[in-house]
Amino acid sequence: MSLDKPVVMGILNITDDSFYEGSRVVSPAALAQRAKDMLDAGAAMLDVGACSTRPGAEPVGQELELARLHGALEVLDKEVPHAVVSVDTFRGAVVRECVAQHNVSIINDVSGFEWDDDMFDAVADCGLPYVLTHSVGLAGEDVQYTDFMPQVLQRLASKVWQLHQVGVADVIVDPGFGFGKSMEQNYRMLASLREFGMLDAPLLVGLSRKSMITRLLGIDPSEALAATTALNLVAVRNGADILRVHDVKEAVQAVELARAMDLDK
Repeated sequence: MSLDKPVVMGILNITDDSFYEGSRVVSPAALAQRAKDMLDAGAAMLDVGACSTRPGAEPVGQELELARLHGALEVLDKEVPHAVVSVDTFRGAVVRECVAQHNVSIINDVSGFEWDDDMFDAVADCGLPYVLTHSVGLAGEDVQYTDFMPQVLQRLASKVWQLHQVGVADVIVDPGFGFGKSMEQNYRMLASLREFGMLDAPLLVGLSRKSMITRLLGIDPSEALAATTALNLVAVRNGADILRVHDVKEAVQAVELARAMDLDK
Protein backbone atom coordinates (compact mmCIF):
# COMPACT_ATOMS: atom_id res chain seq x y z
CA MET A 1 0.00 0.00 0.00
CA SER A 2 1.34 3.41 -0.94
CA LEU A 3 1.19 6.15 1.67
CA ASP A 4 2.22 8.91 -0.72
CA LYS A 5 -1.27 10.21 0.02
CA PRO A 6 -2.74 9.94 3.54
CA VAL A 7 -5.28 7.15 3.97
CA VAL A 8 -8.15 6.41 6.33
CA MET A 9 -8.62 3.45 8.66
CA GLY A 10 -12.24 2.75 9.65
CA ILE A 11 -12.95 1.57 13.21
CA LEU A 12 -15.17 -1.49 13.67
CA ASN A 13 -15.94 -1.97 17.36
CA ILE A 14 -17.44 -5.38 18.11
CA THR A 15 -17.83 -4.63 21.79
CA ASP A 16 -20.79 -3.58 23.90
CA ASP A 17 -18.91 -0.92 25.85
CA SER A 18 -16.89 1.20 23.42
CA PHE A 19 -16.78 4.83 24.59
CA TYR A 20 -18.68 5.93 21.47
CA GLU A 21 -21.97 4.09 21.38
CA GLY A 22 -22.55 4.89 17.72
CA SER A 23 -19.50 2.82 16.70
CA ARG A 24 -20.65 -0.45 18.24
CA VAL A 25 -21.75 -3.26 15.92
CA VAL A 26 -23.05 -6.49 17.39
CA SER A 27 -24.79 -8.42 14.60
CA PRO A 28 -23.09 -10.06 11.58
CA ALA A 29 -25.38 -8.23 9.17
CA ALA A 30 -24.65 -4.85 10.77
CA LEU A 31 -20.92 -5.55 10.72
CA ALA A 32 -20.95 -6.52 7.05
CA GLN A 33 -22.93 -3.42 6.13
CA ARG A 34 -20.72 -1.09 8.20
CA ALA A 35 -17.59 -2.54 6.61
CA LYS A 36 -18.98 -2.15 3.09
CA ASP A 37 -20.13 1.40 3.82
CA MET A 38 -16.66 2.33 5.10
CA LEU A 39 -14.92 0.86 2.09
CA ASP A 40 -17.37 2.60 -0.26
CA ALA A 41 -16.67 5.88 1.56
CA GLY A 42 -12.96 5.52 0.87
CA ALA A 43 -11.45 3.58 3.79
CA ALA A 44 -8.14 1.97 2.84
CA MET A 45 -8.24 -0.39 5.81
CA LEU A 46 -10.56 -1.63 8.56
CA ASP A 47 -9.53 -1.94 12.22
CA VAL A 48 -11.47 -4.58 14.19
CA GLY A 49 -11.43 -4.45 17.97
CA ALA A 50 -13.13 -6.75 20.46
CA CYS A 51 -11.75 -5.48 23.78
CA SER A 52 -12.47 -1.91 24.81
CA THR A 53 -9.57 0.21 26.11
CA ARG A 54 -11.72 3.23 26.94
CA PRO A 55 -11.05 5.07 30.24
CA GLY A 56 -12.27 2.95 33.14
CA ALA A 57 -13.00 -0.13 31.04
CA GLU A 58 -12.23 -3.59 32.41
CA PRO A 59 -10.65 -5.60 29.58
CA VAL A 60 -12.63 -8.70 28.64
CA GLY A 61 -10.96 -12.07 28.93
CA GLN A 62 -8.95 -13.60 26.13
CA GLU A 63 -11.54 -16.30 25.41
CA LEU A 64 -14.33 -13.77 24.90
CA GLU A 65 -12.10 -11.48 22.84
CA LEU A 66 -11.18 -14.37 20.55
CA ALA A 67 -14.77 -15.52 20.20
CA ARG A 68 -15.83 -12.02 19.16
CA LEU A 69 -12.92 -11.64 16.73
CA HIS A 70 -13.38 -15.05 15.10
CA GLY A 71 -17.04 -14.25 14.47
CA ALA A 72 -16.32 -10.79 13.07
CA LEU A 73 -13.35 -11.84 10.95
CA GLU A 74 -15.33 -14.71 9.44
CA VAL A 75 -17.90 -12.16 8.29
CA LEU A 76 -15.22 -9.90 6.81
CA ASP A 77 -13.43 -12.84 5.17
CA LYS A 78 -16.67 -13.69 3.40
CA GLU A 79 -18.22 -10.29 2.72
CA VAL A 80 -15.16 -8.11 1.97
CA PRO A 81 -12.39 -10.62 1.17
CA HIS A 82 -10.11 -8.05 -0.47
CA ALA A 83 -10.23 -5.58 2.42
CA VAL A 84 -7.05 -4.73 4.33
CA VAL A 85 -8.00 -5.78 7.85
CA SER A 86 -6.24 -4.76 11.05
CA VAL A 87 -6.80 -6.52 14.37
CA ASP A 88 -6.80 -4.27 17.43
CA THR A 89 -5.48 -6.34 20.35
CA PHE A 90 -2.76 -6.33 23.00
CA ARG A 91 -2.57 -10.13 23.38
CA GLY A 92 -0.02 -12.28 21.56
CA ALA A 93 -2.20 -15.41 21.56
CA VAL A 94 -4.99 -13.45 19.91
CA VAL A 95 -2.58 -12.28 17.20
CA ARG A 96 -1.43 -15.83 16.52
CA GLU A 97 -4.93 -17.27 16.18
CA CYS A 98 -6.37 -14.47 14.08
CA VAL A 99 -3.42 -14.39 11.68
CA ALA A 100 -3.50 -18.18 11.31
CA GLN A 101 -7.23 -18.41 10.59
CA HIS A 102 -8.29 -15.15 8.91
CA ASN A 103 -7.43 -12.51 6.33
CA VAL A 104 -5.49 -10.24 8.69
CA SER A 105 -2.98 -7.75 7.27
CA ILE A 106 -2.01 -5.50 10.22
CA ILE A 107 -1.64 -5.81 14.00
CA ASN A 108 -2.72 -2.74 15.99
CA ASP A 109 -1.50 -2.89 19.60
CA VAL A 110 -2.37 0.02 21.90
CA SER A 111 0.01 -1.30 24.57
CA GLY A 112 3.27 -1.05 22.61
CA PHE A 113 3.84 -4.73 23.51
CA GLU A 114 3.80 -3.86 27.23
CA TRP A 115 0.64 -5.58 28.52
CA ASP A 116 1.29 -9.15 27.39
CA ASP A 117 4.61 -10.98 27.55
CA ASP A 118 3.93 -12.88 24.31
CA MET A 119 2.99 -9.91 22.12
CA PHE A 120 6.52 -8.99 21.00
CA ASP A 121 7.31 -12.57 19.95
CA ALA A 122 3.92 -13.00 18.27
CA VAL A 123 4.46 -9.88 16.16
CA ALA A 124 7.95 -11.04 15.23
CA ASP A 125 6.66 -14.49 14.28
CA CYS A 126 3.76 -13.34 12.13
CA GLY A 127 5.81 -10.83 10.14
CA LEU A 128 2.92 -8.44 9.51
CA PRO A 129 2.95 -4.65 9.72
CA TYR A 130 2.62 -3.55 13.34
CA VAL A 131 1.08 -0.39 14.78
CA LEU A 132 3.32 0.64 17.68
CA THR A 133 1.48 2.89 20.11
CA HIS A 134 3.09 5.13 22.70
CA SER A 135 1.20 4.24 25.86
CA VAL A 136 2.89 4.48 29.24
CA GLY A 137 -0.48 4.62 30.95
CA LEU A 138 -4.07 3.60 30.41
CA ALA A 139 -6.55 5.74 28.52
CA GLY A 140 -7.54 8.69 30.67
CA GLU A 141 -4.59 8.26 33.04
CA ASP A 142 -2.15 11.15 33.48
CA VAL A 143 1.57 10.30 33.64
CA GLN A 144 4.32 12.56 34.91
CA TYR A 145 7.04 13.43 32.37
CA THR A 146 10.20 15.43 32.99
CA ASP A 147 10.51 16.37 29.31
CA PHE A 148 7.37 15.33 27.46
CA MET A 149 8.07 15.23 23.70
CA PRO A 150 11.69 14.02 23.93
CA GLN A 151 10.59 11.19 26.24
CA VAL A 152 7.76 10.15 23.92
CA LEU A 153 10.06 10.13 20.89
CA GLN A 154 12.87 8.34 22.70
CA ARG A 155 10.57 5.56 23.90
CA LEU A 156 9.12 5.04 20.44
CA ALA A 157 12.55 5.11 18.79
CA SER A 158 13.80 2.42 21.16
CA LYS A 159 10.81 0.19 20.42
CA VAL A 160 11.07 0.71 16.65
CA TRP A 161 14.71 -0.41 16.91
CA GLN A 162 13.69 -3.50 18.91
CA LEU A 163 11.11 -4.46 16.29
CA HIS A 164 13.53 -4.00 13.41
CA GLN A 165 16.05 -6.26 15.18
CA VAL A 166 13.62 -9.19 15.05
CA GLY A 167 12.63 -8.63 11.44
CA VAL A 168 9.49 -6.53 11.75
CA ALA A 169 10.18 -4.31 8.76
CA ASP A 170 6.87 -2.42 8.57
CA VAL A 171 6.33 -0.46 11.77
CA ILE A 172 3.60 2.17 11.91
CA VAL A 173 3.87 4.67 14.77
CA ASP A 174 0.83 5.84 16.75
CA PRO A 175 1.61 8.70 19.21
CA GLY A 176 -1.14 7.36 21.49
CA PHE A 177 -3.45 10.31 21.94
CA GLY A 178 -5.24 9.90 25.26
CA PHE A 179 -2.97 7.17 26.63
CA GLY A 180 -1.07 8.48 29.64
CA LYS A 181 -1.23 12.10 28.52
CA SER A 182 -2.99 15.18 29.82
CA MET A 183 -5.26 17.23 27.60
CA GLU A 184 -2.54 19.87 27.26
CA GLN A 185 0.02 17.22 26.28
CA ASN A 186 -2.34 15.76 23.68
CA TYR A 187 -2.67 19.12 21.96
CA ARG A 188 1.03 19.86 22.24
CA MET A 189 1.71 16.51 20.57
CA LEU A 190 -0.77 17.24 17.79
CA ALA A 191 0.93 20.56 17.11
CA SER A 192 4.32 18.79 17.11
CA LEU A 193 3.48 15.84 14.84
CA ARG A 194 6.25 16.75 12.40
CA GLU A 195 8.78 15.75 15.06
CA PHE A 196 7.68 12.11 14.70
CA GLY A 197 9.27 12.17 11.24
CA MET A 198 12.59 11.42 12.94
CA LEU A 199 11.34 7.86 13.49
CA ASP A 200 11.23 7.20 9.73
CA ALA A 201 7.92 5.34 9.98
CA PRO A 202 4.37 6.00 8.77
CA LEU A 203 2.37 7.96 11.33
CA LEU A 204 -1.11 6.84 12.42
CA VAL A 205 -3.26 9.36 14.30
CA GLY A 206 -6.39 8.40 16.22
CA LEU A 207 -8.31 11.42 17.49
CA SER A 208 -11.84 10.35 16.63
CA ARG A 209 -14.36 11.61 19.19
CA LYS A 210 -11.85 11.23 22.03
CA SER A 211 -12.04 12.88 25.44
CA MET A 212 -9.41 15.46 24.48
CA ILE A 213 -12.21 16.85 22.30
CA THR A 214 -15.28 16.18 24.42
CA ARG A 215 -13.79 17.36 27.71
CA LEU A 216 -12.42 20.54 26.18
CA LEU A 217 -15.69 21.46 24.46
CA GLY A 218 -18.07 20.07 27.07
CA ILE A 219 -19.84 17.76 24.62
CA ASP A 220 -20.74 14.10 24.26
CA PRO A 221 -18.88 11.80 21.82
CA SER A 222 -22.03 11.73 19.68
CA GLU A 223 -21.62 15.50 19.15
CA ALA A 224 -17.91 15.43 18.31
CA LEU A 225 -17.87 14.75 14.57
CA ALA A 226 -17.24 18.35 13.49
CA ALA A 227 -14.43 18.86 15.98
CA THR A 228 -12.90 15.49 15.08
CA THR A 229 -12.90 16.45 11.41
CA ALA A 230 -11.22 19.76 12.23
CA LEU A 231 -8.45 18.01 14.15
CA ASN A 232 -8.05 15.39 11.43
CA LEU A 233 -7.38 18.22 8.99
CA VAL A 234 -4.72 19.57 11.35
CA ALA A 235 -3.21 16.09 11.73
CA VAL A 236 -2.87 15.58 7.99
CA ARG A 237 -1.40 19.04 7.53
CA ASN A 238 1.12 18.15 10.27
CA GLY A 239 2.22 14.90 8.68
CA ALA A 240 -0.25 12.13 9.55
CA ASP A 241 -0.20 9.25 7.05
CA ILE A 242 -3.18 7.28 8.43
CA LEU A 243 -6.29 8.62 10.16
CA ARG A 244 -8.04 6.07 12.40
CA VAL A 245 -11.68 7.16 12.60
CA HIS A 246 -15.27 6.22 13.26
CA ASP A 247 -16.53 8.43 10.42
CA VAL A 248 -14.78 7.57 7.17
CA LYS A 249 -16.48 9.92 4.72
CA GLU A 250 -15.66 13.04 6.70
CA ALA A 251 -12.05 11.91 7.27
CA VAL A 252 -11.56 11.30 3.55
CA GLN A 253 -12.88 14.79 2.91
CA ALA A 254 -10.44 16.20 5.48
CA VAL A 255 -7.57 14.48 3.63
CA GLU A 256 -8.69 15.98 0.31
CA LEU A 257 -9.00 19.47 1.81
CA ALA A 258 -5.56 19.20 3.39
CA ARG A 259 -4.02 18.12 0.10
CA ALA A 260 -5.73 20.98 -1.72
CA MET A 261 -3.81 23.37 0.55
CA ASP A 262 -0.50 21.68 -0.22
CA LEU A 263 0.60 23.53 -3.33
CA ASP A 264 3.62 21.26 -3.80
CA LYS A 265 1.43 18.20 -4.57
